[in-house]
Amino acid sequence: MVPNVLTIAGTDPSGGAGVQADLKAFSAHGAYGMSVITALVAQTTTGVAEVHEVPPEFITSQLVTLLDDVRVDAVKIGMLANAEVIRAVVGVLDRYAPRHVVLDPVMVAKSGDRLLAPDAVGALRDELLPRVDLITPNLPEAADLLEEPELVGVDGMAAQAERLAGLGAKQVLLKGGHLSGESSVDLLYGDGVAEFLTSERVVTTNDHGTGCTLSAAIAALRPQRPDWLTAVREAKEYLTEALRASERLDVGHGHGPVHHFHQWW
Repeated sequence: MVPNVLTIAGTDPSGGAGVQADLKAFSAHGAYGMSVITALVAQTTTGVAEVHEVPPEFITSQLVTLLDDVRVDAVKIGMLANAEVIRAVVGVLDRYAPRHVVLDPVMVAKSGDRLLAPDAVGALRDELLPRVDLITPNLPEAADLLEEPELVGVDGMAAQAERLAGLGAKQVLLKGGHLSGESSVDLLYGDGVAEFLTSERVVTTNDHGTGCTLSAAIAALRPQRPDWLTAVREAKEYLTEALRASERLDVGHGHGPVHHFHQWW
């Protein structure tokens, strides 16, 4: 049966990140994609111009209307913008308890523009994180959530992932893409076990939406795979190839998108 996968996130008119990227990644992995919009974002490959936040009450309405009708096999959560929106999502998660919830803690865009209000970090950490199955922070996001210095090497990744798990997430995928070196090293931590996942570092400026795409691919794969490790490994392999194939695309003048459909064209 084709899995139904929901993204709860903001938009990206350029198509490389946010809901647009999530839906592409879902489709690329044989899942039926659905979306609930949390914010309308005026952005391109070069930066964010403006954010129009959707009222929390309407986000709740979107979610309740959908979940009352459609079986949801996995949920990917991206940009939530502020504490009120976070609490709206938390209320729906508590009411419906969907399976396989993946949280990509979107705080800052590739351009450096902040996408989560600073005073909302506590709500995300204390109220939402304990309700998800997998959180996928990069190193700056992990440092922000833990209120500690950002790591500059792989040493300390396991301990940091363990501290994130201590906040309530069942699984933590700590992404090392901000580190230097020929390899891209991520770490999956859960149930006391840490697994390093290494792939070739693809040198390209077409890296807009990599976090959105990876977390969406994981959410699409998890209902189709026996465990998180298998889903994460396959999603990471997919993203690596999408980065390699991104040179076929010509989108914008800044950080371009990855090639979500590299398998076909």
